[in-house]
Amino acid sequence: MRNWILPEYISDVLPSEARQIEALRRKVLDLFACYGYEQVAPPLIEYVESLFTQDDSALDLKTFKLVDELTGRQMGLRADITPQVARIDAHILNRQGVARLCYAGSVVNTRPDGVLSTREPRQIGAEIYGCVGVAADVEAVELMFASLALAGLSAPRLDIGHLGLFDALADAAGLQGNQRAEVFAALQQKDVATIRETTAGIPADLQAGLLLLPSFYGSSEVLAAARAKLPQLPKILAALDSLEQLTAALQLRGIAAHFDLSELRSSYYHTGLVFAAYAKGFTNAVARGGRYDSVGEKFGRSRPATGFSMDLREFSALPFPCLRAGILAPSGDDAALLLAIRELRSAGEIVMVDLGVVLSEVSVDRELKLLDGQWQLAPLAKA
Repeated sequence: MRNWILPEYISDVLPSEARQIEALRRKVLDLFACYGYEQVAPPLIEYVESLFTQDDSALDLKTFKLVDELTGRQMGLRADITPQVARIDAHILNRQGVARLCYAGSVVNTRPDGVLSTREPRQIGAEIYGCVGVAADVEAVELMFASLALAGLSAPRLDIGHLGLFDALADAAGLQGNQRAEVFAALQQKDVATIRETTAGIPADLQAGLLLLPSFYGSSEVLAAARAKLPQLPKILAALDSLEQLTAALQLRGIAAHFDLSELRSSYYHTGLVFAAYAKGFTNAVARGGRYDSVGEKFGRSRPATGFSMDLREFSALPFPCLRAGILAPSGDDAALLLAIRELRSAGEIVMVDLGVVLSEVSVDRELKLLDGQWQLAPLAKA
């Protein structure tokens, strides 16, 4: 019934869920800070030109648009925060070295990502700009797993892909426009028949490579099979080298990787490595990320970048943390009473002043009582 006046896939966030989202947001941002990430807070609304990192029709379709009454220009509600962070890195911070940036905020989508998804995710993420090496990707994955652990997910599954494999084969075959898009879409569905039909006429070894991509699914042995069977194109070898380095580094950190070399979906602007975390009981990926080395190109400063993000609202399916019991304080203007209440709240206690009505929203198990001339805590007297 709470959704009856709201649009589809839009819902209120009630106290217990809001408490969980906010508690997790604080914990994850504190974790990011421990890794050296600085928080930025881009605006919810911008001119549409700044909300896309390139000519991105998919992200364009997900963006709500309206006209700015002050300028007459078209504005949009952000559907993803990463392009905004790329703008900040490129033009406002303008740092020459590595920049570690993080964010947390709402985004709004014209359509949900899945049947059970919301159109108003609470996105939180971390990004590294200025480092082209695998070490940055390792840190992004490690930080993603540490964030999921804070959410109560102890053993998510990591799936890894790499856009470089498809791009190398498609470039060598001269695939462009609609043909390239059709092959790319067919790979997501592992639709081998459509791939074969759409690539008829390209060199046999390149067609065979595209047809093989959906079969490369599993543990680290997948990389050896891909190296043995795919055409020995320089971009393919470079992508497999980076995946092998990433796998070895993650193993040292206790993170097992699974591979799906035809799973290329992560977001709209990724250029190489893509990864996603899945967990039992969740329909959608609980976190996604990857490398987007041309993300700042539209803003005039292309920098290597990698990172991940997740939707805090996805974790509302987990058990809500119990709100600890509070303290009931009498109403009054006694200076000593007001001081006692202030000190308890400063110490992190929940103190509610008795307004003369039945308490229902928060349980209390103690009360402030005047004992021997001093305000002291005592067990709550039962009615």
